[in-house]
Parts: sequence; C-alpha cells; structure tokens
Amino acid sequence: MAWVHETRDSLSPRDRLAQLFVLLSRDGPETAAEPLRSFRPGGITRIHSPDLGAEIALMRALDEVGPVPMLVSADLEGSRMSLPFGTEVPNPLGLAAVDDVEATGAIATLMAEEARAVGLNWSFTPVIDINSAWRSAIVGTRSFGSDVERIERHALAQIAAFQKRGVAATVKHWPGEGFDDRDQHLVTTVIPLTLEEWETSFGRLYRAAIGAGVLSVMSAHIAFPAFVRALDPEAGAEAFRPATLSPLLNQTLLRERLGFNGLIVSDATPMAGFGDWGPREQTVPQCIIAGCDVILFSDDPNADLMYLVKAVADGRLSQERVDAAVTRVLALKAALGLHRPDRPELSPMQAEVIFKRSESRATARSVTARVPTLVKDVKGLLPLSPTRNRRVLVFSTGAVLPFAPAPLPLSIPDLLRQEGFEVTEFTPDLAVDPRDYDLVLYLLAEETLLTRGRIFLDWRELTGSVFGAMKRYWHDLPTLMVSLGFPYYLHDAPRVPAYVNAYGSNQDMQAAVVECLMGRAEFSGRSPVDPFCGSEQGKY
Repeated sequence: MAWVHETRDSLSPRDRLAQLFVLLSRDGPETAAEPLRSFRPGGITRIHSPDLGAEIALMRALDEVGPVPMLVSADLEGSRMSLPFGTEVPNPLGLAAVDDVEATGAIATLMAEEARAVGLNWSFTPVIDINSAWRSAIVGTRSFGSDVERIERHALAQIAAFQKRGVAATVKHWPGEGFDDRDQHLVTTVIPLTLEEWETSFGRLYRAAIGAGVLSVMSAHIAFPAFVRALDPEAGAEAFRPATLSPLLNQTLLRERLGFNGLIVSDATPMAGFGDWGPREQTVPQCIIAGCDVILFSDDPNADLMYLVKAVADGRLSQERVDAAVTRVLALKAALGLHRPDRPELSPMQAEVIFKRSESRATARSVTARVPTLVKDVKGLLPLSPTRNRRVLVFSTGAVLPFAPAPLPLSIPDLLRQEGFEVTEFTPDLAVDPRDYDLVLYLLAEETLLTRGRIFLDWRELTGSVFGAMKRYWHDLPTLMVSLGFPYYLHDAPRVPAYVNAYGSNQDMQAAVVECLMGRAEFSGRSPVDPFCGSEQGKY
C-alpha cells in the first residue's frame, strides 16, 4: 500500500492519466516497444508472434518503457485463442462438456504457468456469460454453457488457478451477456431480465466471483434497463446506456451493492457498442467518470489522452476520480508483485522448458479426449468403418477465424485417409452422384466470432450453389455432421441422422473426434447447452 500511494503521488499529471490506458500491441516484437516508449501506458494486451524468444525480449524491454512496470494482458480462452507457442487446450464450452472441475483447474493451471513464462500477468477471463440466446455468435463457445451452477463451478476453478500462479483473473462481460443474441462489437446489447431474474443468474455469478477474490471485472457495452428504471422510472434512453458509460451499473450496482473493490476495466472501446453513444471526446472521459479504472484499446492514444486532459481541465473528470482509478491500477500491479525490485527476471531458457513440458501436453490431450459429445445417432451409424464407409464425401467450411483472411483447412480428412478411407473433399465444380460414396460427412468449424452477427449453417456457401444448397443426401447415404465450434447447427439441419459437437477446432480436438468416430474412444462429453435449440424436431 505504501508503494501504491508513493508511486501514484510521484507521477506527473500526464503519466497518471496514461496509467489508465491498456493499449493493443500487435506489432512485431522487434518494433512493438517503440510506440509504447512515448505514451507510457499502464499496460498492454499483447497479440503474440510465434517467436517465443523475441516475445520474451520484448517483455523484458517493457520494464524500462514507463515509470511503472506494465500490466500485460491477453484473452486466455483456449482453443483458437491460445498462445501461438502454448499448449492446445479446450475452450470454455469444451471444458463445460467435460464438466470436471479438477480438469478445468488443471487446464487453467498450465495456461497460467505458460502465461507467466512469457510475461503475461493478467487475463481477461473467465467468461461468465450465460448461453441462453442460442443465436448469439459472440457468447457461443466462450462461455461455460447455459447452466448457472455449472458456470459458477468452472469459473471459480479458473479464477483460483490463475490467481494462485500470479495471473490476475477478470470476470466478464459485466453486467451479463447471453440473453441478447446480438454482438456488442456491433451494437449496445441489452439484458432483458427483471431484477429478480438477474439476481438468480448474473447476480449469483458475479457475487460468487467477488467472494472468491477475483481481481478485476470487465465492464461491457451492455445495458441493464430493469436496474436503471428501478432507480429512475422515467429514465428513457438512459435505461439503455452501456455499463462502460454508466455510473449506476459500475458504481451503484457493482461497487456499492455487490461490494467489488478491485479494478474495473472497460471492454474494448473501439467497439460499436461503445461508439454508438457519442464521439470519443465525450465517451472516453465518461468511461472513467462512470467508474471504469482502465480504458481498453485506442486507435489514437494521444488523442484519447488529450480528451482526458480536457475533461480534467473543465471539471467533468475530477482529480479525485483520476487518483482513485490510478490507485486501483497500481494496486493490481502490487497484488501481482510488479512493485518488487527482486521479482524474477524472465528467462528464455526457462520458458522453453515450460512450453515443452510433456506433462502439459498429456494433461491437455487427456482432457480434450473427453470433450467430443455425441448428440444423436438415430440410425446407428457409428463407429465408422473403412470397410463399410470407405468412400467418404466431405463438405467443409474449414476453420473460420476472426482475423484470418480465409478459412484454414481441417486435418480430419487426412486423419481419415490414414485410417484407410478414400476421402473426396467437395469443390463447387464436383458433380455429386450418391452412388460414388458410402458416407457424407459435414465438417463445420466456426468457434465464436466477433463482428459476425450470426453463425449459421450456410448451405449455399457449403455446397457452392443454390441447387446444391437444397440437396439432402441422408436418405441415400449414411450421413454425419460434426461441429468443431458453434453447437447449434441442428437448428438448420434438424433431420441429419447423426450429429457430434466438439466445440473447438484445434488439432488435438480434431484427433480426439476421429478417435471417437472410429470407436476407439468413448463419446464422454455431455452437452452444456441445448443443442436442439428448444425444438423437439432436431431429436429425430
């Protein structure tokens, strides 16, 4: 506490305001430190290159960038959102399908240990959103499912494992996401719940996380009209103000009623759910005024900093509020030991050892093997056999990723070839004759995608034409659909006779799916959501 107060008081007014920014760092590790030296932010969110040694060199250089050691954050969500040199692990929905708290703790432990080895000390996880509005493309595979009790158990296990190993955990997205099927990257989303409904769902989850000592909460571009109207029945448009800009949601609800005294970080401020509410000259200062201690991301950090300077000068943003936010930023750094002059220095050699541990790979693979979930097999197709199902026609989306310019190829077709199957991968110029095949396999691989709006089974895209989109082969051929991501495709294909959910598309997960399809491993996953989307139709 002495270090926090002495450090805060020693900072210039400009550097105090800079401590309230966490900037996105995507440049190559050789040049990434340059823009940070002039701005001197409180922290960064690092998008890592595959070069472990260069990334560690960057982290060591950051210690000398500003007046205070930096918070270095990432979204440690697993699957395709893992470190590029890290161990492949299941995403939250996959862990919820395993539904073993010890397994979730083991996965979180190895994630935290690898994060610390590369200099990460803050994760914007766990996600404690509720998978209620199944069309939501932004909750999807990032949550622990739709059951509040299951979400609570796994989130608390992750918080404990992360923070025990020096990585601050963050619960998000405050005050709760998953009952609005839209994406706050594109629009301010809304919690449609009553106060009583919120208390038994999100209220329970956030109170549990706060009780467990979670160090930070991410305030999101989400409105909670019922709470605002309970205080002001005539709120009008103000009822739909996002939490990132709402003193009622951050100060009154989160701080006063739930008793949270840790750090509040905004969700990414370039998102449209934030930008909808005004020009940045107004919204950036309002974010701090409303109770967020950290502004996450900025397309023009110097301009945003000047907006804060002007707000302090004209009295909108008080120095008392600035100092309270800076105090919490420094307190989080102290809680992580960043104030200690004798803290261990990052070592490339030690990091190599940690990232190459065979026991981490074994743990991850053993948990991954328990994820694949057989939703239905009404005609008894499984297990597959290269004798009975030798000629396989594959329709595939590939692995669709938010920042990849094109889908990545899946490995399942090659894995099946290694099993002795003759695999034909569909292309739009292929004339399909059912007599040429013994099995049709649909492979879909779309994990939660930001700015997508909707994830659905796009038959036309999958089959290459309007006429192909209308063809269904399952009356002529054995047919199997496997989702390596979004778990709700039965809404678009309710009559497909065999359907598997695996929730993630990394290489180990694809290998685990093949082991289950071949009958060498059991489908032991249990659906953490309703894969039938509330309709009985998909069960048959």
